[in-house]
Amino acid sequence: MTRHQIVIIGSGFAGLMAARKLKKANADITILARTSHHLFQPLLYQVATGILSEGEIAPTTREILRKQKNVTVKLALVEDIDPIAKVVHWRNHNRQETTAYDTLIVAAGAGQSYFGNDHFSVFAPGMKTIDDALELRARIFGAFELAELETDPQQIEKLLTFVVVGAGPTGVEMAGQIRELASHTLRGEFRNIDPAKARVILVDGAPGPLPVFGDKLSAVTAKELAKIGVEQRMNCIVTNVDAQTVTLRNKDGIEEVIPSVCKVWAAGVQASPLGAVLAEKTGVTLDRAGRVAVSPDLSIPGYPEIFVLGDMMAVPNVPGVAQGAIQSARFVAQLILARLENRQPKTKIFQYKDKGSMATISRCKAVVKINKLHLRGFSAWVAWCFLHLLYIVGFKSQIGTLFHWVVSFITNARSQRTTTNQQLVGRLALEELGEGSSGKLVSGEKITPDHQTDSAN
Repeated sequence: MTRHQIVIIGSGFAGLMAARKLKKANADITILARTSHHLFQPLLYQVATGILSEGEIAPTTREILRKQKNVTVKLALVEDIDPIAKVVHWRNHNRQETTAYDTLIVAAGAGQSYFGNDHFSVFAPGMKTIDDALELRARIFGAFELAELETDPQQIEKLLTFVVVGAGPTGVEMAGQIRELASHTLRGEFRNIDPAKARVILVDGAPGPLPVFGDKLSAVTAKELAKIGVEQRMNCIVTNVDAQTVTLRNKDGIEEVIPSVCKVWAAGVQASPLGAVLAEKTGVTLDRAGRVAVSPDLSIPGYPEIFVLGDMMAVPNVPGVAQGAIQSARFVAQLILARLENRQPKTKIFQYKDKGSMATISRCKAVVKINKLHLRGFSAWVAWCFLHLLYIVGFKSQIGTLFHWVVSFITNARSQRTTTNQQLVGRLALEELGEGSSGKLVSGEKITPDHQTDSAN
């Protein structure tokens, strides 16, 4: 008899944790992931602002699982799922493949949501992948370089105005780091501009930053951001973004146009398109963010062999954070193990335990909320550092991250400031060339953008 086949789509917190918890399962596990690494997404903003290298927060999945002999890792872009035939269709560049499963775990994560304004992404990249972080690094440092070459004061001001949309943890952390970068790291490095004069503007529709942390910690965050020079536009929504400006509208309907070249989008998430594939093939419903309405055991109704985890699952009161992914993976892994061993699981209903929230504001300043425990300032910052180090996968990555933190937070230096034009425009170029272009490019084919006709060649 062949062994039970478990297919896991995604190598994020949920996918990786599920694979590790199934280490002793009498089954063969195949991980299908579109990237070769496991990404520690909460620290992407530090890659974008030059504190950390991408390797320190994104160790390769193969290296992490090299000792787990029942796991096979495949670099794959999943395009379709057939729940009747129990087959996953995927490709690597132009190579089309299929993988059969007995149990399927879909943990493909989520991307940035522009709330129906996807054209904003051309001018305001999100921050969900390594590519996003490297592009933002090129845009941020590139803005200072362009400003150094300018002679028009208005153009200089536009280049040195950074707008961060979204005042959740990612947005607050990003705004704080751009402000520190301008005020400290780049001091004295330019001859024609003063980086410290850069404006950093944080925008959100909520009354204050970090609204999920409660009114008190939100007020603390707003005060600390103001101290380091971050301007805040709360109770405002973004109505337009183009190459040169951001247009805001406040709750009174008054619009403000902010001249800005470099924008960061840190507001809203949209589940992987695989959610829509599952909805089409199984009839399962999706919420507004494209997340799958799963059963209490995190399976798809009518398909007990298909589980949806992490940012793709729609479960009441479970936020789209790392703990939701980790806890859902642990739960499903024990459920699968019980099935394979023909025994009853400890529980068939997933219950999420909120372990709190935390965010840094600036160097040695953070806020932490764990149930009724609220921390602020240096003690919160130490707790933030410790817990983030704890969740980074791999001792080598932990040591490297700690070393760069010490260098950055003590000396203001940032060693990861290298940028290239490829990082700056690679995403936009691939989108212009269309789906499947990477495979054609590496094979030497000549291709034209999707909007051009073949006769244009």
